Amino acid sequence: MSASFRPDIEGLRALAVSGVVAFHFGLSDLPGGFTGVDIFFVISGYLITGQLLREMAEDGRLNLWRFYARRARRLLPASLFVIFATLVAGYFILSPDEQALYSKGAMFASAYAINLWLIRWSFDYFAPDAANNPFIHFWSLSVEEQFYLVWPALLLLAAWLRPGKRTAILVIGLAAAVSFAVCAWLTTVAQPWAFYFSPLRAWEFAAGGLATMAPAKFWRERPQLGAALAWLGLALIAGAYLTFSEQATPFPGVAAVVPVAGTVLLLLSGSGNVQSGLSAMLALPPLQWVGKLSYSLYLWHWPVIVYATMMVPDLSWPGRLACAALTLALSILTYSFIENPIRRNVWLMANAARALIPAAMLTGAGVVATYANARLAVHDLDPSQRIIAETAAQPSTARAKDGCVLDYETVTPKPCVFGAKNAEHSIALFGDSHADHWSTPLIEAAKKNNYKVVTWLKSACRASRLTVWSSKLKRDYTECDRWRERSIKEIIALRPSLVVVSEISLTSSRKLSPDVKVSESQDRDWQAGLRATLEAFSQAGLKVAFIRDVPFNGMFADTCVARALWRGQTPSVCDAPRTDAANEAVAAVERDIVRTVPNATYIDMTDRFCDAKTCHVFIDGKLAYRDRHHLATPFAQTLEPPVERALFSSGAAK
Repeated sequence: MSASFRPDIEGLRALAVSGVVAFHFGLSDLPGGFTGVDIFFVISGYLITGQLLREMAEDGRLNLWRFYARRARRLLPASLFVIFATLVAGYFILSPDEQALYSKGAMFASAYAINLWLIRWSFDYFAPDAANNPFIHFWSLSVEEQFYLVWPALLLLAAWLRPGKRTAILVIGLAAAVSFAVCAWLTTVAQPWAFYFSPLRAWEFAAGGLATMAPAKFWRERPQLGAALAWLGLALIAGAYLTFSEQATPFPGVAAVVPVAGTVLLLLSGSGNVQSGLSAMLALPPLQWVGKLSYSLYLWHWPVIVYATMMVPDLSWPGRLACAALTLALSILTYSFIENPIRRNVWLMANAARALIPAAMLTGAGVVATYANARLAVHDLDPSQRIIAETAAQPSTARAKDGCVLDYETVTPKPCVFGAKNAEHSIALFGDSHADHWSTPLIEAAKKNNYKVVTWLKSACRASRLTVWSSKLKRDYTECDRWRERSIKEIIALRPSLVVVSEISLTSSRKLSPDVKVSESQDRDWQAGLRATLEAFSQAGLKVAFIRDVPFNGMFADTCVARALWRGQTPSVCDAPRTDAANEAVAAVERDIVRTVPNATYIDMTDRFCDAKTCHVFIDGKLAYRDRHHLATPFAQTLEPPVERALFSSGAAK
């Protein structure tokens, strides 16, 4: 063991990986366990910066090849092994289309660039559920690898400007300040960039790097201060674990300062090698053991729990404990037979080229193999599987027209006209993507009755006058509020024969974001917001038809049905009890609100999806949903007759 080895850092690694694993395994008492990744970033910055600075001070230069060889031996073999094992397991669990998609993720993970792929993924409103991506956790490893590529160059730049610790502190501090400022700003504007883009996480590594340059003598001479700050650091980490939430905390941004500062304080307090009660606790054998396994634990825990919940959606706590045991067993095997032997191999350590050449070959082989797997998975796709994939990918009539369903940032309405532009009568369709998926049957019904349809649609933006929290933006969705008010004015100015309103139901919102609790006051705000929107049209003399939201599914219907067919099961295994999928209490509230608004009609098509007890995802030989709660377009086309009856035969649009 190295003389510079610090047991407290190994214990800190154990705290970090325990938080991440507990969070991903569903331990609700640690909603902020995901900040364990930030602890890892700070530790990496601390250790790598210290290592590089010592080498520069002792040798007068920096051997980059030797540095990269150490990183390759440490990280690459275990990660590639887990990637390949996850792909093999996926053959038996995932549908072919999923295998193709996630193999692309494996390809980017093999090249340590999956964080860049995930940025694009995050901005796609209809992207497959990230919770099903067994490689998504590799984003943090990609960020670390990208840090390793750039950080030595930054230290060399500092040494070139003027050798000495003071210049290094200045350069690293400046880089940290710029990185943090942009990260904090983008967290409120475009959160996926702040979360996944490595330059915007550089300030966390830099915080660790700056900590390694603090004088150890200062802490040796002040053991009581060091002990106090250590406990403060632990309190900050515990506070992040216990109070932060993936759904409700804008992250990383300013909030990430809490776990980062806590980690820095713990690292500083232990730099003087002064033993305290906390450092002794972190040095306990169980924490040392978990810390030693932390890398393998991090690699294995996510694919294990993802695949387990795919096979058993309602995984019980005994089942989750079994997954934890499996994760631990796989981690021990990986550490004992792959990670540690290769990392400590004398032959590989003797020469940088002996490690880097095989590393480059393994990386290339990983990229090629995962790309080939993505192509082969769908090469001879069964016709039923191909139909499912094509059905889920087909856009609605409104979305197929470029720019008709606005993105998150746009606030200027863009009304789109469908049907005969010179038609005497018009219908306005207003709302979010749950209004959009009705555009397909509505536009067809309107054409048959010589109406035109004008759409005002915006992703994740309710028609109800209510400021909502955006899980994508990690902040209040103010762009929605501005767009909504402008759209209402434009619709009133148009004077359509009918305004059709639909939006994601309160039930669906709760199920999409289970960590966000809806209070009674928020319920009242929603009811008031819905009433305000409907009354705005009614008071302007317009007729309004409110279409009840479709039943909600517990899982992505397209992937569930595809998996069922792949395993030889019937699509009915994806159905849900009506009491879970269609909340009648919420519908009753909506119906009462609509009933009190003059010229307003409530349209309920739930019986088209559900019988008395069950709501179905595969109806009359067609996939009903493209995901958990959006209609599949081919099925939406079959709803034209009931839509026509509800709006035209009933006289609502007359």
